[in-house]
Amino acid sequence: MAMMPDDSIAVIPGGQAQRRNRDIVFPFRQDSDFFYLTGFEEPQALLVLVPGRSQGEEILFCAERDERAEQWDGELMGLERAVPALGVDYAFPFPDIDDILPGLLEGRERIFINLGEYPDFDGRLLAWVAQIRKREAGGAQPPGEFIALRHLLHELRLFKSASEINTLRKAADITAAAHIAAMQVCRPGLEERDLEAELQYVFMREGARFPAYPSIVGSGENACVMHYTRNGAKLKKQDLVLIDAGCEYQYYAADITRTFPVGGRYSAAQRDIYDLVLQANVDAIAACYPGNHFNAPHEAAMRTIVRGLLDLGLVAGEFEALLDSAEVRVLCPHKTSHWLGIDVHDVGDYRIDGCWRDFEPGMVLTIEPGIYIPRNASTAHLPEKYRGIGVRIEDDVLITADGAEVLSAAVPKDADAIETLMAQTATGLL
Repeated sequence: MAMMPDDSIAVIPGGQAQRRNRDIVFPFRQDSDFFYLTGFEEPQALLVLVPGRSQGEEILFCAERDERAEQWDGELMGLERAVPALGVDYAFPFPDIDDILPGLLEGRERIFINLGEYPDFDGRLLAWVAQIRKREAGGAQPPGEFIALRHLLHELRLFKSASEINTLRKAADITAAAHIAAMQVCRPGLEERDLEAELQYVFMREGARFPAYPSIVGSGENACVMHYTRNGAKLKKQDLVLIDAGCEYQYYAADITRTFPVGGRYSAAQRDIYDLVLQANVDAIAACYPGNHFNAPHEAAMRTIVRGLLDLGLVAGEFEALLDSAEVRVLCPHKTSHWLGIDVHDVGDYRIDGCWRDFEPGMVLTIEPGIYIPRNASTAHLPEKYRGIGVRIEDDVLITADGAEVLSAAVPKDADAIETLMAQTATGLL
């Protein structure tokens, strides 16, 4: 609110229920920006912020309680409880926005809103503004400027509070337990979806009903597909399985990837690639500290990977030229990091004035280097023993005042540690 001029107003629609098929809707998940500002989890909601308004600056529109409707869909917060529970100044019935909101808009010079996210609501808002403009001759003062809210709001979301960090730690802890459980139950003959089911079971058991994104469980060459989610192939003893999965706990996401051998031991070729990706992961995390820039972990990871690829004979050429070459991009097609928070690919600028922004305490990001070698890759320097191997190792990292905290450290990632864990499980020692 303090970042808004007194002559402005912010209008933030809540999320909408989405139809899955016919009369079935998906489980409702609140809009991330709306949840960040309100903590309110019900559909049919609108938040209006009016700085300097003497009658109240924070106004919520939401659904009223209805005993008959609640018999079918469950209890709602309602108007009376919304004010003390959410800390807003007023709560009005959602259908009343047509009557109330035009009056709040009138006399305000600027409207902060993210146009384009909810087109139906955008149309209603523009119609209200048009109504005010029709009365200009009579002294009405319509807003004259629309300003994107996302820059101000997303900059706030980029820096996590102590409470948010604790929630992210919990999300990472739950996800770590799920990854460990998947390693423990993994054996040849299962299907990828069996490991996905284990992940989901642990998520729900620990209080996270939903994954933060569709879980990726890719064995063998499926690990070379970045967003593989079919999860239907049978696990083979000689293959690796890549699991990229994270729970959503109280709206905050974890995002962790581990790659481990279905049969419990890495082959020599698998170990070559795995250890290289692991070193890239470690080197990238070492570049996470205040004052260093966002792309530094990626640069560190790629320097490590390219040196390793040269040593293994997977690429050929001059080191510096290879760092940004098409040949390397075939094997390493994605960046090393993204912001993490309420959204798994969280908001916040990566550049400021065209330059990579510096890390500051309270930022949370992923570190996820990977090497993927499809069997049919056309790159010339690919020994047969490495074809079909895909490895990614991903951790969640908090920038602290003096460095970084790895929120996902509970999941083993050293190859020996993973083999030991799987061996103990196989022999009944756990």
